[in-house]
Amino acid sequence: MYGNDFAPPEDAPGGGLLGEVEAAEAALREAAARARRGGAAPDEDVEAYFADVINADQKIEPRDWMPEAYRRTLIRQIAQHAHSEIIGMQPEGNWISRAPSLKRKAILLAKVQDEAGHGLYLYAAAETLGISRDELVELLLDGRQKYSSIFNYPTLTWADVGAIGWLVDGAAIVNQVPLCRCSYGPYARAMIRVCKEESFHQRQGYEILHTLAHGTEAQKAMAQDAVDRWWYPSLAMFGPPDGDSTHSAQSMAWKIKRFSNDELRQRFVDMCVGQAEVLGLTLPDPDLRWNDERQAYDYTQPDYAELMRVIKGDGPCNRERMAHRRKAHADGAWVREAAAAYAAKRAERKAVAA
Repeated sequence: MYGNDFAPPEDAPGGGLLGEVEAAEAALREAAARARRGGAAPDEDVEAYFADVINADQKIEPRDWMPEAYRRTLIRQIAQHAHSEIIGMQPEGNWISRAPSLKRKAILLAKVQDEAGHGLYLYAAAETLGISRDELVELLLDGRQKYSSIFNYPTLTWADVGAIGWLVDGAAIVNQVPLCRCSYGPYARAMIRVCKEESFHQRQGYEILHTLAHGTEAQKAMAQDAVDRWWYPSLAMFGPPDGDSTHSAQSMAWKIKRFSNDELRQRFVDMCVGQAEVLGLTLPDPDLRWNDERQAYDYTQPDYAELMRVIKGDGPCNRERMAHRRKAHADGAWVREAAAAYAAKRAERKAVAA
């Protein structure tokens, strides 16, 4: 897996990140073009049909029969992803008015707007599984559904915006590009657009850090401090080790996920080492070194105990993030009511005209 900050080796399959995304998009188009039954006939074994579709690397669509556990797993994963996009607007939104130039403000504003769009795509994908967006929002506000632990850390300096773009969005890309081949069609199709936009977000963060790292000594120190603080939380984004992961094995069997947490974490580390060298910054791991036997970097694992504490609500900004989201939801009630009233009025006029 390569970021788009430097060219991949000539023998890299798929031509880098965007090549992988394009290949996934092409595979989806080919699958849609192939003649496939829309669902099992009433007298067929629906479980066997579901297994055949999964094993053939085809897509399960909302009209198809699926095991209840598969549906619940997708709702949990897609909802957490959608919530993360919405909550993730807060750490960066905090810097829109304080960005160092008008150009930086405009770019950051566009990025935060993209994150809102990603949340919209994902909530829409979850709704195809029979759960409403209102239900999902209530589950988040009540604390019954989670969002990514990474967004519970504070953005202390402008360099943090760069670190989020490079490390957090970079980790998201490594995790999400394989989801373009997820077995559930609406989720896979949503992820294609999300990944294309996230690649620009990663590059924006990388460019911020590159500018700071090649500026004054104080600017480089600020960039290094941000990388030092965001490195291990970014590694933790991939979840607990495979042996402690509750859902990974079944999700991989259903081809919702394509790679394990540890495999994705290793890809991320291997990708970041070369990029850090170009930046002129140091990854904060004294044990980071190339392992010729494994053809990968050895590295220090993140603090998984801290990960679990943050997930359970004891992170630096958990309460602040949720208080802000609840307030925004309450303040926006009149907008939702006005939109519903307008939609009802339009529907009434159409009915009268018909």
